[in-house]
Order: sequence, then C-alpha cells, then structure tokens
Amino acid sequence: MSDMMTPSGTELAHFGFCKLRVNDLEKTAAFYRSVFGLADWKRVAHDNSATTGGPIDEITFRSTAAGGPSLTLLKTVDRPAPPIGEAVMGFITPDLAALLVRAKAAGGELARPIRDMPEHKVKVAFVKDNEGHLIEVVEMN
Repeated sequence: MSDMMTPSGTELAHFGFCKLRVNDLEKTAAFYRSVFGLADWKRVAHDNSATTGGPIDEITFRSTAAGGPSLTLLKTVDRPAPPIGEAVMGFITPDLAALLVRAKAAGGELARPIRDMPEHKVKVAFVKDNEGHLIEVVEMN
C-alpha cells in the first residue's frame, strides 16, 4: 500500500501544481514560455479577497508531462510578491474536508477555510504545514 493511499485503496491527495508569486506577470510568463517551452493553459483574473486577500492575475501553464503537475504564475495586483524563495504548493484531493482534518492532526493549521468557486468548478482551502508554509488545496467539482 502506498503512503498516499487509504487502506481501502483510495487516493488521499496528489501534488497537482505549484504557484510562484511574481511582480511582473507578463515578463515572467514570457520567460517560462521562451526558456522552457511552456504553453498557456488558462488565465484567471479576479478579486480573490476571500482566499488571497485581494485581486489576483494568474497564468497557468500546461504540464510538460502527461498527468503531471502544472505551474501557475500568480500576481497579487495591489501588493508586491513575497521575497524570493517562497512558493505556494498545490495539492488536489477528492475530499477537501477530510484533508483539512488530517492537516490539523499532523500539526498544521487552517489558513483559509473552504471556499466554493463554481465559476472555476473547484472548492479551495489553504492550510499551513507544521513550519508555516502555505499550501493551496483544491477539490475539483
């Protein structure tokens, strides 16, 4: 049995994406396109005050491997990105509520509660790991 599977064999979660907060979204996206050949997948721009504290603009690139994780560049519109070295990891889970319970039991904490985002067909929550690193967790609707 894999560490990521329950005794019944169902998946608990899988690494799905990484979000890199940037100051110049367009210039940084051009860098990743030209250097790594990444292709745009989707773009989201909206007031995301409930989850990130303000308006955001982000570009997500398709995974370069079948079924692999994606990379999202995230610009918080009204404030600068944090210092270099901090990223937001993203995990996808079939049961967001159960994952939040596991995170708390393992020494983590809820950073932002579950938010249903039907326009993106997801539910989203943020947890912090035992050292305080931010993790975005998504349940696909």
